[in-house]
Amino acid sequence: MPRLRDLSFRYKIPLRGSLLVIITAVVVTASLIFQEYDAVKKDLIGNSASIGRVLAKTLIAPLVHDDVWRAFEIINTPFQAGPPQSNAQAAEVVMVLDPRQQIYVSTHPQQYPMLGDPARINPEFHALRSAITNYREFETSAVEMPNSNNIYMVTPIVSDGVLLGTLVMGYSKSIFLPRYYAIAGRAGLITLLVLAVLLPASWYWGQRFAVPLVRLAEAMGKIGTRIPGDEDVPAYESRDELGRAGTAFRHMLRELRENQELEREMVLSERLAAVGRISAGIAHEINNPLGGMLNAINTYRRHGDEDPVTAKTISLLERGLMQIRDTVAALLVEATVESHPLSRQDIEDTRTLVLADVHGKQARFHWENDVIDALPLPSTLVRQVLINLLLNAIQAIDERGDVFCHVYRDSDSFYILVKNDGKCIPPERLEYLFEPFSSGRESGHGLGLWVTYQIVRQLNGEIAVKSEPAETRFTVAIPFAAGYA
Repeated sequence: MPRLRDLSFRYKIPLRGSLLVIITAVVVTASLIFQEYDAVKKDLIGNSASIGRVLAKTLIAPLVHDDVWRAFEIINTPFQAGPPQSNAQAAEVVMVLDPRQQIYVSTHPQQYPMLGDPARINPEFHALRSAITNYREFETSAVEMPNSNNIYMVTPIVSDGVLLGTLVMGYSKSIFLPRYYAIAGRAGLITLLVLAVLLPASWYWGQRFAVPLVRLAEAMGKIGTRIPGDEDVPAYESRDELGRAGTAFRHMLRELRENQELEREMVLSERLAAVGRISAGIAHEINNPLGGMLNAINTYRRHGDEDPVTAKTISLLERGLMQIRDTVAALLVEATVESHPLSRQDIEDTRTLVLADVHGKQARFHWENDVIDALPLPSTLVRQVLINLLLNAIQAIDERGDVFCHVYRDSDSFYILVKNDGKCIPPERLEYLFEPFSSGRESGHGLGLWVTYQIVRQLNGEIAVKSEPAETRFTVAIPFAAGYA
């Protein structure tokens, strides 16, 4: 079980707020209850003191004339207005002590008989006797002894400065309980109502404060695997510490992304430099035999006998060799390539060239060519883009898979759409898909899509890829006359 200190702020802040609310409510309620208890006690003492003074004056005559019966009636009269439970301030015992501290008369003569020593009957009267003996004033006083459940009101009975006796009224502290319980019940109800309002408010404001902090911590925790985007950082628009921390964190993420992009560009530059060195080294070896084969074709056309099948084959062979020559130029990232305008037949020849690969996988090939007239685009480069995309799509599918190609135009641009139902390209590969040597297939070298990307960029076009389960889509848009003279 996690310790409280290890809990998330999402729970820690509301819990601490709730605990503070509960402690405050309990302390305030207890304070009100004790204040009310003191008020009840003071009320009892005040009323008892008034009754004691009245009784003390009334008892002077019976004590002077030694009229015990009359004294008994006097001390019983104030507390006979109703049953004890109806009189919240009814004394449990009232007695009159003579100057020798012996019982003169009491409301319970069987328990406290005349001329008896109250200290022997009730041990509490030992302390009470000391309080009466040490008391020098002729005023009513309250005597509350330690560990006693009673409060005693002591009133001297004085006539012409002579102490005739002492009136003692004993009250049980239990008479406070009904009123105490009623006050505690009302205070408890009010406390529950306050808690019912403050606890949800405490959780709400705790969550409002904690959630941005938790999201900020979660975003920081992602830095080890990836750099979070600005949308992953809570937008806490304020100038307090949390707002400044969020702003500083977003600024740090932007710098990290810039550094990551710079590193990626440096790696890409190194790869491109390596490709350039390799291309420069092999260009001479390729172009020499390539020029010889093109010359041989021209010689055969001038001096050979051509039948229709041979002429078509020679034409395809020549176009293939020209394609190889222009591919070498693309590897060298040359800006211009001489070529005739793109025609419908060029596009159809591309379809013919990939049919062997289509049949090898027994794939379903869906072909749509909406180009009719020649377009002001270099045919060799466009055909290279189309061939690369089609071969890439065919290699990506399983046996009996689907490949779809749609070639069309509008008033400004030429478009190629190639789709296949092969495996989805992982998101982490999409970012590096058009870099050299980044192929995800064991048999691929990663140059096909890079060459395609370079050609599209030469023609001021755009290429986009979208991959999801059961469909990967490449879209190329090339504006007319871009990069073509």
